[in-house]
Amino acid sequence: MRFDPWDAAFVADPYPAYRELRESGRAVWSEATGQWLVPHYADVSALLRDRRLGRTYLHRFTHEEFGRQAPPPEHEPFHVLNGNGLLDLEDPAHARVRRLVAKAFTPRTVEGLAPAVGRLAGELAGALLADGGGDLLTAVAEPLPVAVIAELLGIPESDRALLRPWSADICGMFELRPDEETARRAVRASVEFSDYLRALITERRGRPGSDLISGLIAAHDEEGRLSEQEMISTCVLLLNAGHEATVNTTVNGWWALFRNPGQLDDLRRHPEKLSTAVDELMRYDTPLQMFERWVLDEIRIGDSVIPRGAEVALLFGSANRDPARFEDPDTLDLVRADNPHLSFGAGIHYCLGAPLARLELRASFGALLAPGAPPLRLVEEPRWRDGYVIRGLRELLVTF
Repeated sequence: MRFDPWDAAFVADPYPAYRELRESGRAVWSEATGQWLVPHYADVSALLRDRRLGRTYLHRFTHEEFGRQAPPPEHEPFHVLNGNGLLDLEDPAHARVRRLVAKAFTPRTVEGLAPAVGRLAGELAGALLADGGGDLLTAVAEPLPVAVIAELLGIPESDRALLRPWSADICGMFELRPDEETARRAVRASVEFSDYLRALITERRGRPGSDLISGLIAAHDEEGRLSEQEMISTCVLLLNAGHEATVNTTVNGWWALFRNPGQLDDLRRHPEKLSTAVDELMRYDTPLQMFERWVLDEIRIGDSVIPRGAEVALLFGSANRDPARFEDPDTLDLVRADNPHLSFGAGIHYCLGAPLARLELRASFGALLAPGAPPLRLVEEPRWRDGYVIRGLRELLVTF
């Protein structure tokens, strides 16, 4: 099977194509995507830390200097929102913003959320059981992380239904070659979400609370080190990154467990294995398959010299199945001890919310695997959503 991110069969199972890519070399040019594909674990891990690559190039070059065309003016609201968030900032701006936001994700803060996260996961699992089953995606996987990040940000409960549609529309732009309709939806969501947060920031200035938005306002007012746009972009990124990966890890993980009934039965009998199981599910079927970087200074990967201005695609899904790093990588092993998967990234852009994501995943799986809970059963084989970069199922219908 060849690398084809627009082919439904490839999206459903990209791992045979990754195997071929790894055998083809350390950097493989893709005419279809206009990128250098990097499929090996060692290279992906090293390049995530290599400052010759960047999430953006605008901190060093103009579009013209870099040999790239500026995005259409009508897309500007999306690019302003995205370009001022942690994911696309580079140092020194990245270090400044991350230092302020990191205060909300200390181990003590995350541990303090554990009782609330566990209670919410139990309520959602209980509701699914009371209904006799349903779509695990919409019943458990989505509402848990959305509620947690919304609570952290201090978004009123009455407004939380707005968040997931805005996030889905914005994240559509992270796919390869998004069409104009996807761009229009992303721009509209960027404007609406930004306007909403701008109004909420104004309100919190008058009535601060203990939430993250109030904390960011305080950092801005006291130190003058965070612009309003950076606050807005940070909040949007925390929502998008704070639930997209968790949602997809949950449903992709359950789909993997249903395909490995022996592992699922063992996890039911030994729920204490959840701590290693969660990381293994993230490695086995990675929610973020590709992470793109711009080449700021010429680099060599194996026999390939990649010039400034090129784009590399770091293939997380392939790296996490690389037999050079993982023993028997195509086997799901829920007690895998040596598991430095790259699903949370590495380097300065390592996921700030990784401890919170692990907490949510342990709570979610734990609630559905709790002693005495009837076992879940798959109703029908699920279908994959369109989109390869952020890869997940359309739904996961289950019964008890």
